[in-house]
Amino acid sequence: MNNLAAYIFQRLLLMIPTILGIMLVSFVIIQFVPGGPVERMIAQLQGHNTDATARFSGNGGGDMAMDTMNANVAAGEGSKYRGAQGLDPEFIAELEKMYGFDKPAYIRFFEMIGNYARFDLGESYYRNVSVIDLVIEKMPVSISLGLWSTLIIYMICIPLGIKKAVRDGTPFDVWTSAAVFIGYAIPSFMFAILLIVLFAGGRYFDIFPLRGLVSDNWEDMNSIQKILDYLWHMTLPVCAMVIGGFASLTMLTKNSFLDEINKQYVLTARAKGLTERYVLYKHVFRNAMLIVIAGFPSAFLAIFFTGSLLIEVVFSLDGLGLLSYESVINRDYPVVLGTLYVFTLIGLIMSLIRDVIYVMVDPRIDFNSRNI
Repeated sequence: MNNLAAYIFQRLLLMIPTILGIMLVSFVIIQFVPGGPVERMIAQLQGHNTDATARFSGNGGGDMAMDTMNANVAAGEGSKYRGAQGLDPEFIAELEKMYGFDKPAYIRFFEMIGNYARFDLGESYYRNVSVIDLVIEKMPVSISLGLWSTLIIYMICIPLGIKKAVRDGTPFDVWTSAAVFIGYAIPSFMFAILLIVLFAGGRYFDIFPLRGLVSDNWEDMNSIQKILDYLWHMTLPVCAMVIGGFASLTMLTKNSFLDEINKQYVLTARAKGLTERYVLYKHVFRNAMLIVIAGFPSAFLAIFFTGSLLIEVVFSLDGLGLLSYESVINRDYPVVLGTLYVFTLIGLIMSLIRDVIYVMVDPRIDFNSRNI
């Protein structure tokens, strides 16, 4: 246990330079991306529509800039911002100060890191709300999609992979492999559209709701009704997400069990007269499941961060995937960097949890022999 505690402490210390490196690279890249918030505001002042999503509830500092535009138009000289010709340089300086670009890049970076250490992720440029509040607001949707999808995939794929390993080469193994790979080949958003057409009033049946995580009258429901309403709304999005997740985990489980079944200790257990079921679930299962368990955090993160983006769009679910996409398109840098910081932190913690689960499944693992 002391070895495990020391390993956890070392990993926690290593998270600090890892996060700093990721945030530094991302911050540097952002400095060279064209069409930043100042340029977007200038384009809006000149009557160009630059809002890629038109979903914002507030305009942040934009109202101030709009109100002062007419008073600041002048025969200005050249500017480092595209489209700024004709605007007073002092007005451009006010825009830079409003968005925090009046300071050198290295000062802004260290201030950002200091704020992030206190979990102060700043405030969105285009919404009158802090980034941390946005993340907390959107997180239940993405957690619901990621958690339910991952659990269902594991509950189906592990028993299926074990049965395929036991019946390797039989017709059951062949047709189930064909089925899971066909599902893998179908894009999740295409399957989502098919589900809408079939079951959400698209053409045939109107059984499930088309949008949202809960109904409008959710607050007026009792506990049982709230649970049923939530599951009712989650059915189609989760089904659309799990259809493509069966293949890799099923084959991983099958191959892992096949590899263990052919080892000497299994032959020895069988020679002692132990039943096949006892050998499979008492001896093989613990060793074969190590690689499967190791993939749980990455599988969850893949669905949590990226796999749900198109599903959130199709089913109008306002989660973290959609928030990240909109923030990148609209150059909302505090949201981009803030969500990246949260995603990185969660990813590192999940990676640590994966290693701790290793020990829970197989106590023979010695962290003293691992390279940190």
